[in-house]
Amino acid sequence: MSDWYLHGERVDSMPVDDRGAQYGDGLFETVAIRAGQPRFWDLHLERLTTGCERLGICKPEKPALREDLDGALAASAIDTEWATAKIVVSSGTGPRGYQRPEAALPTVRIGLFDGRRLATEAYRDGVQALVCQTRVALQPLLAGIKSLNRLEQVLARAEWDDAQIAEGLMLDTEGRLICGTMSNVFIVRNNVIATPAITRCGVSGVMRRHVLAQLAREGIPCDVRDIRAAELDTLDEVFLSNSQFGVVPLRQLAARKLDVGSVSRRVMGLVAASGVPECAT
Repeated sequence: MSDWYLHGERVDSMPVDDRGAQYGDGLFETVAIRAGQPRFWDLHLERLTTGCERLGICKPEKPALREDLDGALAASAIDTEWATAKIVVSSGTGPRGYQRPEAALPTVRIGLFDGRRLATEAYRDGVQALVCQTRVALQPLLAGIKSLNRLEQVLARAEWDDAQIAEGLMLDTEGRLICGTMSNVFIVRNNVIATPAITRCGVSGVMRRHVLAQLAREGIPCDVRDIRAAELDTLDEVFLSNSQFGVVPLRQLAARKLDVGSVSRRVMGLVAASGVPECAT
């Protein structure tokens, strides 16, 4: 089930000349709604603002955006105790062609969806992942933000239909680990945590930022660096982060069995204590 809203009004369609639909000219945020409130709202707003500035799209007014979200949450029949909000900002409507109209006005739509909970066993025992053949192209201008251009992730996700596989890890075109199709990745080797640098491509996830902040607060080092594909054969632990499920460990990557080790458990505990209770095991 889903509901969509535009300026507080329920909608079920969009103009055919919307530049978001025509060219992917825009960006979006996927926000966890817990107990009727958006989780890590300020971090989502910060990334949304950064993305608008990077793309040259007029930023939504923060108070008005929150008012629209609160109105949608109040009006929707969806259970907002555990739900997902998707905020889509497009550069508006316009004639055919890549050039935006001079007076282009952005359009902000808010979608609400029933929440999907990971099973307790996923947090306790870990999940399975594979390494995708589809690569992420290098484009530093878009690195970090969550643009509407998600075709690489769509193609990567089409590589498997096994319900036992929870995620696919993606490399860039030069063989560096970047992310999952819907998550960020942390690896552990010899008790040292590392996560890919998101400087050439990839999305800097809100939960990734939160995890990094929790590690820094606890004085736990995390190397943010380039990670070559070969390192996947020598790591000890892997855990994934995402705004909806928090942090979940891997128990298997392709054919390689992994331990759900003490480092992953400690990180999950920190994240659970900081406002993401589903990570508690």
